[in-house]
Amino acid sequence: MSLPHAILTALLEKPSSGLELTRRFDRSIGYFWSATHQQIYRELGRLEETGQIRELPHEAPARGRRKEYEVLPAGRAELAAWVAEEHDPKPVRDALLLRLRAAAVVGAAGLDVELRRHLGLHRAQLEEYRQIEQRDFPADRADRENRLQHLVLQAGISLESFWVQWLTEAAAVVAADGGPEPDPRPGA
Repeated sequence: MSLPHAILTALLEKPSSGLELTRRFDRSIGYFWSATHQQIYRELGRLEETGQIRELPHEAPARGRRKEYEVLPAGRAELAAWVAEEHDPKPVRDALLLRLRAAAVVGAAGLDVELRRHLGLHRAQLEEYRQIEQRDFPADRADRENRLQHLVLQAGISLESFWVQWLTEAAAVVAADGGPEPDPRPGA
């Protein structure tokens, strides 16, 4: 349900073509709400059919020109209603956490390599977020919209910082003793 709202948000920030939207998803929105290019184009069609967005009028002929979209009042109203809705947090569902739990009963052989790989990935993502913060959120640009967007980025920075700290600790535990020995009793 959130993809149309992500698209409406992006179009309210800046009217765009489908190609521009997919690029913006790839370098900003996609960090916390991913979508394929195909999904974005399909959703643009639905939003246009339901009267929430429209193609911007152009003076040039349609052939070979990208369609640019803008949000209509119905789309703005839909987005405002969605912002005010009640949504419960999603439970954590991460295979790495499950694998660590399984390692407690079958042994952690090979898990240290995967923990270090994840640690490297989270460190790289954290560095990328910090670079974005330096580039896009200087203190002199602290208007309301910018502060709210910065909060989203700060959530990403906090999550990546958590994972780096936790994975460092988990890798140290696994490296120190490989975790507890598996119980040899069947079904225990």
